[in-house]
Amino acid sequence: MRRPIIAGNWKMHNTINEAVELVNGLNRNLADVDSVDIVVCPTYTALSDVNELLIDSNIALGAQDVYWEEKGAFTGEISPQMLKDVGASYCIIGHSERRKYFNETNETVNKKTKAALNAGLLPIVCVGESLEEREANRTFDVIKDHIEGSLQGLSKENMANVTIAYEPVWAIGTGKNATPDQAQEVHKYIRGLLKDLFDEEVANNTRIQYGGSVKPDNIKDLISEEDVDGALVGGASLKVDSFTGIVKGAVT
Repeated sequence: MRRPIIAGNWKMHNTINEAVELVNGLNRNLADVDSVDIVVCPTYTALSDVNELLIDSNIALGAQDVYWEEKGAFTGEISPQMLKDVGASYCIIGHSERRKYFNETNETVNKKTKAALNAGLLPIVCVGESLEEREANRTFDVIKDHIEGSLQGLSKENMANVTIAYEPVWAIGTGKNATPDQAQEVHKYIRGLLKDLFDEEVANNTRIQYGGSVKPDNIKDLISEEDVDGALVGGASLKVDSFTGIVKGAVT
């Protein structure tokens, strides 16, 4: 049985003091949760301070992006080794906002994923279609393109450390969300792609999160679907009570 994973993507929010306050609250509220993997992904500036609070916690530290080179003249970028050095275990790669605003492509997602794995990080690889693509009935085409391109050249052993996050772009920050049936349909399709690309064992063992306006009041219905293994949470991860509700709602 796949262990649920709930990750909070804080995006460009929270000063260091705000991040510390949020994590202190989560540590208090979630200390007794032992059946769900919990991850928080602050901004780069808060990673070190948040890590200090998570050393003896059941909450893991993640980053929101990474570069694929170990070092060099790449102004403004952060390497996988730097993330490991600051205490990160996970890394979000290929988020729809990175694809939309910062020209992220399947090729760069693939490079980042391989570099993260080589450094011992656990990638959360994001895929998902826009509203226009869904309305044009291209959802499966887009997902297939993202999965095949982003995971190209990865081994079955690599996949043991990869989480997939399905993000319907039309449901991010809009207040809309895919119904549990819609999420399950795409998650099942992704699992079928993983079987074709790797094998049945990889398909059965890979965790697939849903990301798109996840809230405490819809997590139970989402997580009850056979192929939904958790959530990548945006806005609701910025408040102690709502993120607590989502994590505890994922306890099965």
